[in-house]
Amino acid sequence: MDKKGIVLTPEFEKAIMDLGFSEFTEIQEQCIPLIQQGKDIIGLSHTGSGKTAAFGFPALEKVIPGKRLQMLVVVPTRELCVQVAKEFRKFTKYRKTFIVEVYGGVSINPQMDDLVRADVVVGTPGRLLDHLSRQTIDLSHIKILVLDEADKMFEMGFIDDIKRIISRIPKNSQKLFFGATMPTAIMSIAKSYMNNPEKVKMQVYVDKSKLIQHYYNVDRHNKFSLMVHTIKTESKGLTIVFCATRRVVDIVNDNLTMQRIRSQAMHGGITQSKRKQIMDLFHAGQLDVLVASDVAARGLDIKNVNLIINYDLPKTSQEYVHRIGRTARAGNEGKVISLLSSEDHDNFRHVLEDRSLLIQKIPLPRFENIRFVRPQQSRGFSGPRRFPQRRSR
Repeated sequence: MDKKGIVLTPEFEKAIMDLGFSEFTEIQEQCIPLIQQGKDIIGLSHTGSGKTAAFGFPALEKVIPGKRLQMLVVVPTRELCVQVAKEFRKFTKYRKTFIVEVYGGVSINPQMDDLVRADVVVGTPGRLLDHLSRQTIDLSHIKILVLDEADKMFEMGFIDDIKRIISRIPKNSQKLFFGATMPTAIMSIAKSYMNNPEKVKMQVYVDKSKLIQHYYNVDRHNKFSLMVHTIKTESKGLTIVFCATRRVVDIVNDNLTMQRIRSQAMHGGITQSKRKQIMDLFHAGQLDVLVASDVAARGLDIKNVNLIINYDLPKTSQEYVHRIGRTARAGNEGKVISLLSSEDHDNFRHVLEDRSLLIQKIPLPRFENIRFVRPQQSRGFSGPRRFPQRRSR
């Protein structure tokens, strides 16, 4: 392994080898030594850059199992909470560390029991505050605080919650803030609570030489038909379809299942147990398409995505970059296809404000016109419960 002079304790060296790391990513090379030195860090890093390992390995090294709660990671979504905790358990394979996930949508009682023995907690702001109000979590011995996807927490309105959580943590604790961007509100928190933080900025991890970005201009009545044609002709693996709202996610997903495409919806209204089931199916290759909202998909650990379809255009170039960051990773090829109808043009103009994005218009192909069933037509249709056999590609 190309270690770039980085030395971890033997337990973590062995875990890295088991995980098959061939070399450290750019953010890992820069962050691991700084965190080992006790520096506070503001890290600018997009999805797929390897930031969980960048803060996970050096921070977990400092946690002594069985000596109270010493490390807190605050994340914006339940999915990211589960993902980070899962990775941490892999990292601590040879130093058994009790890692507890704390998020809403599930019973609080098992979390209360687990927190008594926790060495590390990964949690969402709302549920963490719930535990603080019940006095079932003690932050007085925290050595390291991590805000993961801090910008997303700002966008979701968690800024006051974050301040309340940080105010309960020892002032001399090490603080690590990560996000694709750092809004002014987050930088204000950094100024108030961090100690001369080091700024680490990464380049976008997407390999643009291997990423094809296209868009179609299409009448909104034909958008779904074009998407089905695109999935059937362009996808060579896993596909993520992004929609603007939960309602559109559900409607599009129902219509895809009607076309015998193995699809599932992912948004904030899906229960945690259902989300886990969906992700297990997706990872096992038993789904072809994940239809998702931005909030639900943020932070999901999804590899080998071949095709991204923007059924609705995001409102900003930053969200567009987050979406496309799920394909063309680590040397793999990927394609992004955006479907623009009249209501998408304003958002698309905002996306194009990022001059580094090279999105090419392509002519409409010939495609079959497919009936799009809306909720009032479907009388509560929710899609078939069993998936058809994998279609030939």
